[in-house]
Amino acid sequence: MSKTIAITVSKPKANRKNKKKNQKIARTRRQRGYNWEDTLVKRFNSVSDWRAFRLGSPSIALPDVLAVNTLDSSIFTIEAKSGTSTSLPVPADQIERCKKWTDTFDIYKKRNVILAFKFLSKKRVGQGIYENRELREFYKIWDDALPITDCVCTYDGVIYAKINGKREKIDLKDHPMPFKTKYRSSA
Repeated sequence: MSKTIAITVSKPKANRKNKKKNQKIARTRRQRGYNWEDTLVKRFNSVSDWRAFRLGSPSIALPDVLAVNTLDSSIFTIEAKSGTSTSLPVPADQIERCKKWTDTFDIYKKRNVILAFKFLSKKRVGQGIYENRELREFYKIWDDALPITDCVCTYDGVIYAKINGKREKIDLKDHPMPFKTKYRSSA
């Protein structure tokens, strides 16, 4: 007669702590993004003739914000990025989905994909370590003549794209927003 021995292997507590810490960091990052999108919607809605909407989570392939001015025949799809680092990336697929939305609404005369960047007033210098800096916002119009590619905005408002595996500076024009902001908004 043989005996069966059950062995239970448990994960070390350190792994559970790291998982909880990573979940908290991811939640904070999502919350920053939501707050930035919500701020943009409120700013647009505070201006007469403009209406803006948050369209939903990234999993459903929609732009972050849709802003419309029917009197001016303008529609903007906005990809909003916010963070504490010195650069904020925008994946090509997010630019492409914004572009598809603006192309769909061809009744509007002015249709733009806007990349809205917010560099928070604290800069991450290490894990959980921050230093103070100037809060900056940049609003860039995606140039339809450019091939859609991954790009990144630096804290100075310069945009770089990855073209043929190389980082190249691209010139995206600043877009004057219809609302007032007290933060630096151009390079």
